[in-house]
Amino acid sequence: MFLKGKTALITGSTSGIGLSCAKALAAEGANIIINGFGDVDAIEQERIALEELSGAKAAYSGADLTNPQAIAEMFAMAEADFGGVDILVNNAGTQYVSKIEEFPPEKWDLIMALNLTSSFHTSRLAVPGMKHKGWGRIIATASAHSKVASPGKCAYVAAKHGIDGFTKTLALETAEHGITVNAISPGYVWTPLVEEQIPDTMKTRGLTRDEVINDVLLKAQPTKEFVTKEQVASFLVYLCSDAASAITGANLSMDGGWTVQ
Repeated sequence: MFLKGKTALITGSTSGIGLSCAKALAAEGANIIINGFGDVDAIEQERIALEELSGAKAAYSGADLTNPQAIAEMFAMAEADFGGVDILVNNAGTQYVSKIEEFPPEKWDLIMALNLTSSFHTSRLAVPGMKHKGWGRIIATASAHSKVASPGKCAYVAAKHGIDGFTKTLALETAEHGITVNAISPGYVWTPLVEEQIPDTMKTRGLTRDEVINDVLLKAQPTKEFVTKEQVASFLVYLCSDAASAITGANLSMDGGWTVQ
């Protein structure tokens, strides 16, 4: 349990990749702050399970990450209850698939706010405490779409490319303070976010569900297999270790060969 005494805040962690990352970090003894929306009772059960797994504390914040004031309040809670955040996982995200001429401006604004801008607000609040302690880890869940594009995803691709540049810049700013900043860029991971975009892709491209899965989602991944949530979480835990302390500013592909050049 090499993270005992550390506190990890994982955005968008009431399900999917984020929850798997929370569990993996808890298994290494970290205090955990999960964040996101969902059924209150189910979230409380997950919080209790995280405490049992870690032998440490776990808390929940329902902060809306499109609201900078809500993010600030979440960090104030983290400071008061845990003494700050040592590991920040910027994972929260949403998706919308549509041709640009039909793309609702409010969906563009939402995706930018949640997938990109929220990482600025969380990171700017986390960095001072990390600098003070001389140790920190900031890890973004990016995407293969931080490196390549797909039709119908103008906002998502733009936001994830933004995360790539943000990660590199923040890594340079914090490199002399014991802080590493990296992005993990999975290919398609079977999560609610992926499942929910299938109907829109069916409509946009005129395909069946099976055709979307096999001819769109997995077409670009040479392995023809979805990346698993557990694989992403395991990689993230490694990036938190001392063994990975020389890795910073990296956008690390985990996509079954999708973005091989």
